[in-house]
Amino acid sequence: MEGIRELLEAVRDHGLIKGRFRGLLHIAIGRKVTKPSGTLVGSGLTWRELAVILKELRFDRDLAREFGVDPDILAPRDRERFWYSAIVQAHVDTPEASAEADALAVDIKKLGFIVGPSPSAIVSPRKAEPKAKPKEEKPGKGKKK
Repeated sequence: MEGIRELLEAVRDHGLIKGRFRGLLHIAIGRKVTKPSGTLVGSGLTWRELAVILKELRFDRDLAREFGVDPDILAPRDRERFWYSAIVQAHVDTPEASAEADALAVDIKKLGFIVGPSPSAIVSPRKAEPKAKPKEEKPGKGKKK
């Protein structure tokens, strides 16, 4: 979890969030992130874990506006609950979030983090099952009457 915290801080500090916050959430929740050396940074957080980190890092609540959420209507005093609610409404599992994450991954690489592919991209398509052979009736055996 510390590695993802480092990634979130780096992205925020380098101003890469603007207009791609949903993509950042998508990366933190569902993608494998490594360092160029191969060291694992993170392999996905739960929504609750991410909400805790966003609260601790004091991310700007107005970022929720990027995906149509009015920050004034979400739990104003409980920041963890605020971020959890915002993540729920961000729809991080959509193709749009995945596309934002792909675009953001290019810039994140410049910061020393390698973002893996979207989970939906690595799921192999289901192979067609071979058709079952019709059962052959054995000669000499008939139905009993």
